Amino acid sequence: MLTKRIIPCLDIKNGRTVKGVNFLDLKDAGDPVELAKKYSEEGADELVFLDISATEEGRKTLVDLVRNVAAAINIPFTVGGGISSVSDVALLLNNGADKVSINSSAVKNPQLINDLAQEFGSQCVVVAIDAKQIDGAWKVHLVGGKVPTELDLFDWAIEVAERGAGEILFTSMDHDGTKNGFANSALAKLSEIINIPIIASGGAGTIQHFVDTFQNGKADAALAASVFHFQEIEIQALKKELKNNTIPIRL
Repeated sequence: MLTKRIIPCLDIKNGRTVKGVNFLDLKDAGDPVELAKKYSEEGADELVFLDISATEEGRKTLVDLVRNVAAAINIPFTVGGGISSVSDVALLLNNGADKVSINSSAVKNPQLINDLAQEFGSQCVVVAIDAKQIDGAWKVHLVGGKVPTELDLFDWAIEVAERGAGEILFTSMDHDGTKNGFANSALAKLSEIINIPIIASGGAGTIQHFVDTFQNGKADAALAASVFHFQEIEIQALKKELKNNTIPIRL
């Protein structure tokens, strides 16, 4: 059985790690290179780096910062934000990223998923989907959650998988930063309808929330930010508790 993964997330704005609630009210959470090194040493399975204002500001990801983070860690490293072409991805992979995460650019140009999978392999391509419930339906949002679309979460996830994405990073905007738990019913439905790994994001507040998302949400990995940044949950303690709950995890 594949082990489940614990993934700290560095949301980057102006070169600093930030964290908000429901994608708003961002607070400084520290230096990204220092945090990355700490998480790598503490036993995180992977690291995600999202340049959250790159798309909105119409610029590319901070390549120098990506290189510095990559040099400080020895775990798989996914980078997202402002990626819209094969050449963008080549630049990031050449500067230390192992995978890339695309979001708004994939919705605007779905062929990009096919092109990246063909050029670099599906294992490199993570499609991030930010969605919130509107009138009972999960709708995809773009540009850091600021632009709503009519796209249905589940329809889009199926298309993403068919186009060759290797993983989906699903963030529930309703749960983001609330510390009330992950969107497990939506996650479980995603895992039923597609056969690529799903990373749960949005809502981690306690160790039990991680247990629940692996057991009830059928997630393959769980991503969190503030509970790690502000030392509310320690990665090794989390992993030991997951193991105690017979969830396969790398200690």
